[in-house]
Amino acid sequence: MNADAQKRTQLRVGRLLKAHGLKGAIKLELYTDAPERRFVPGAVFSLQVPPGTPWHGKSIELIELRWYNQHPVGFFKDVPDRTAAEALAKAILWVDQDPTELTGEEDAWYDHQLVGLDVVRDGVKVGLVARIDHLPAQDLIIVKTASGEVMVPFVSAIVPSVDLTTGVVTVTPPIGLFEEIPDDEDDVQAADAAADAEESDVTPPVAEPEN
Repeated sequence: MNADAQKRTQLRVGRLLKAHGLKGAIKLELYTDAPERRFVPGAVFSLQVPPGTPWHGKSIELIELRWYNQHPVGFFKDVPDRTAAEALAKAILWVDQDPTELTGEEDAWYDHQLVGLDVVRDGVKVGLVARIDHLPAQDLIIVKTASGEVMVPFVSAIVPSVDLTTGVVTVTPPIGLFEEIPDDEDDVQAADAAADAEESDVTPPVAEPEN
C-alpha cells in the first residue's frame, strides 16, 4: 500500500486471483460477508501490490461483479484484456473505513482492534499481538513473546477465536511453533552436565587383592 493508505484505517475485502477469459475479467477471493454492499459498480479499492509494479500506489474501480459457477468474477476500469488482468493477479483489495465503526461482518477486524490483545494457547498466555502482516498468500499475526516474535498464520485452523470483548486471541498452533529452541551453547552445557552426572553414577572397579 502507499503511504496515504497506511495512514488510513482500511479493511481488506478481497484478493484478485487470476485472469478469467480474454476481456479483462478477474476471478476474486472475497473476504467479506456482504459482497452486494462492497462490490457495487463504481466501488473503488486501494491496491496492495509489490513495489515497482505498474499498479503500485494506485486504486482500481469496479465496473461489475458477476458470478460464474459460484465464483465471483470482477470487471474493472482500465483493465481491458487478459494481459492487463494478469498484471493484477494476487493483488489485495482494501476499502477505507471509519475507525470508530465496527465492521459488521463475521471474522473481519481492523488491525488496530487486534494489536495489543492477549494471545492464549491451551488457556495460557503466550504473548501479545504486535501487528498484522498482510501478504499475498495469507495474513500473519505477529505475536510478541518473551523470547522474540512468532509469525502465526491467520487462518481459522490455527486461530479459531478472536474475542474483542475479553481481549483474547486463541491459537491452536502446530507443535513447535511457540517452543523455544536452545542455542548451541546451551546444548553443549546440557550435554556436559549430562556427561558429568553419568560419570558420577559409575561405580569404580574394585581391585582384587594380590596373592
